[in-house]
Amino acid sequence: MTTDFSLLKKLFCIHSKSGREGKIRKFIWNWIKQNVPGAKIVCDKPGNLYVTKGKSETYPCIVAHMDQVQERHSKDFIAYEAEDIIIGFSPKRKEQQGLGADDKVGLWIGLMCLQKYDCLKLAFFVEEEVGCRGSDKADMDFFNDCRFVIEPDRREHEDLITQIGWTSLCSDDFLKDIGYKKFGYKETDGMMTDIETLKDNGLAVSCINLSCGYYKPHTDQEFVYKPAVSNCLAFVEHIIETCIKVYPHVDDTAYLERHNYYDTVYDDLYSEIYDLLTNNPSMSFGEVEAMFKDWYGSDKINKGDLENNYELAREDILFWQEQENKKTTKVLTK
Repeated sequence: MTTDFSLLKKLFCIHSKSGREGKIRKFIWNWIKQNVPGAKIVCDKPGNLYVTKGKSETYPCIVAHMDQVQERHSKDFIAYEAEDIIIGFSPKRKEQQGLGADDKVGLWIGLMCLQKYDCLKLAFFVEEEVGCRGSDKADMDFFNDCRFVIEPDRREHEDLITQIGWTSLCSDDFLKDIGYKKFGYKETDGMMTDIETLKDNGLAVSCINLSCGYYKPHTDQEFVYKPAVSNCLAFVEHIIETCIKVYPHVDDTAYLERHNYYDTVYDDLYSEIYDLLTNNPSMSFGEVEAMFKDWYGSDKINKGDLENNYELAREDILFWQEQENKKTTKVLTK
């Protein structure tokens, strides 16, 4: 059956910079009211949305975030679909622009499942891209009757995230039951995202983060590969239909080790990497990783934490360089 991506393209056309999620939140609210009229929607003070459909002792749960990194969309921005690819494009400027597929693909998967299943919970968070601020203030009671939590918020097509930093996310029982290999997924470690924050705040069931078909996230060259998106949706549907029991998972030891690691090894990883890249902008991630392993020992360095902070530092340096270039250009043209 051919997947209908019309709703996904509508989501792409709503720009939702971190801290400015009002338009997309309103769109999602109205869409649910029109298309899933029996669903209960709650918006908390930070702006997170919580959706419950049906009455059940336990629920499958999908989470995603409403914000995106890209600073702008042109007024004529369109989500252009060509065969198996979707890109963002400005016809007037004749340039590609970022879709915000990280994580509007996750929002779309959640909404598709909300239409399809009688009992489901969704949580859509604000400000994930600037430190998971929305999920850090989440109503944790909302998850008390959840069987498991799925977050489609990972680039490309095959990653199944079961650990982030020192935080283990799910049980062996859950991994066995979801049958992920049939959908082409493989276990790997990930970077900071909402489910890690939920775990740190006491989420006591298994959760995973899934590749969901977007590529080159956080850039204007971002694109979506539709077969990978469809495969992720099919995998999520399979989990919902197959995993009908609760999958408990608590990893207090990992939580304590993770925080002890930050306290005793180095307090501000981002600042150290930022300083390195400021002095040597051409440093690759591999070079940074090798330097930190030399400084602190390979057993003390987590690749996911390093990679996340490396990307953040590099993006911030480029941003401030662009601002300085704009100032210089204004002075020269006066």
